[in-house]
Amino acid sequence: MKVKIDQLDTYSDKRGVVFEPIGGESVPAQHNCHVVVSKPGVIRGNHYHLNGTETIVVIGPAILKFKEGDEIYDVEVPVNQTHRFIIPPQVSHAIKNTGGEINFLIAFNTLSHDPQNPDVVRDILIDK
Repeated sequence: MKVKIDQLDTYSDKRGVVFEPIGGESVPAQHNCHVVVSKPGVIRGNHYHLNGTETIVVIGPAILKFKEGDEIYDVEVPVNQTHRFIIPPQVSHAIKNTGGEINFLIAFNTLSHDPQNPDVVRDILIDK
């Protein structure tokens, strides 16, 4: 398996939750960062990147599906857990909010976003 999956340590109290999405050694390689807020049932992704490596940190509940070669994998991110997925180029991926509330994901990419020449190819893994 080329995708690297880590369950992140989270620290919570009455104020909420804190976690570190990536380590300091990874920060210099990142050229894009975006936060995604998804309503219940919303699907994000359904694509792969031609050249960029994407790191996605998902706060559950959610499911992340990815395809390596002919194999398709489903990874459940349970409620109150945070998982990091490091997804190399050419690996299709999609994320669905499976909960009843909004959820968050943070994504980093080793390439800058270029709207005129995006590094994204559509590939539907989750359609409903």
